[in-house]
Amino acid sequence: MTQERPARSGARHVPVLRDAAIGVLGVRPGGVYVDGTFGAGGYARAILAVPRTRVFAIDRDPEAVRGGAALAAQFDGRLKVLEGRFSRMGELLAGQGIGRVDGVVLDLGVSSMQLDEAGRGFSFLREGPLDMRMERAGTSAADVVNSASERELAEILWRYGEERRARAIARAIARRRAVAPIRTTVELAEIVESVLGPKRKPKMAHPATRTFQALRIHVNRELEEVAEGLSAAEHILRPGGVLSVVSFHSLEDRIVKRFFAARTGRAGRPSRHLPEVKGPEASFEDLTGGGIAPPEDEIAANRRARSARLRAGRRTAAVPVALDARALGLPQLQGGRK
Repeated sequence: MTQERPARSGARHVPVLRDAAIGVLGVRPGGVYVDGTFGAGGYARAILAVPRTRVFAIDRDPEAVRGGAALAAQFDGRLKVLEGRFSRMGELLAGQGIGRVDGVVLDLGVSSMQLDEAGRGFSFLREGPLDMRMERAGTSAADVVNSASERELAEILWRYGEERRARAIARAIARRRAVAPIRTTVELAEIVESVLGPKRKPKMAHPATRTFQALRIHVNRELEEVAEGLSAAEHILRPGGVLSVVSFHSLEDRIVKRFFAARTGRAGRPSRHLPEVKGPEASFEDLTGGGIAPPEDEIAANRRARSARLRAGRRTAAVPVALDARALGLPQLQGGRK
């Protein structure tokens, strides 16, 4: 499990599984596509390499939108960068006069630029304010750490970080904040290390990885965003259009996997003891089977790629299926039962 999308290894960031994710889209000249997680523009640039394509890129981070202006200028009106959440892609595209598109690509998780900037507070490797807000607005990670009850904190760490020592870490946080508010990334990382111990081997994940992942997911409603975004893509894709999704940890991938299973008719019946009930007509054709993992050379060059998984489907002519977030496996916070 990882909480990060790959870091930049140079001036131009190349997303993990970029060639596979774009390849499965089957980009055609003159097609209209959505890059729902614009970031540094890696996917958008690859799509725009095909003549006469148009890309509507979406990012909730205002800094990414501002940074996209230079790239948009290179493509003579073929790239439009929109500020907002990809779960609202239908509304954002309607504002541009677009009703249907030929493909949607999503690269889930936090972007490299956010991780690399200490002031954003996403990384335990860089000292900065405990922020983690992708949109730079609303409740911050510091707000949650310092105001949520011990039980609420424990459940957040368990549900969104799958942290086995969630209760012990929440207890340690509560003790520390009783003395003084916890304000920085390093402060929080040190508290987690005091419970779990330091990193013992170079290839081991940092002890604070799961805690930071959990807080970031909670602050930004990331899993709800994934579920709603998949449904939004289903509504705007024309028949034959493709949805291509790269995920980086088990919680994201579980949602994507269950979405495609349900939409391609592979979800199965709830119990072998019950009669099979015919579900709605399949709204997607599966294109990637059990998913596509990065090749060994890509993992060797970028160890953050090791947990990545690409899943994709081609839209049929069936009507969209109503979103059932619980069926997709979204963790449900239940008042701190951990």
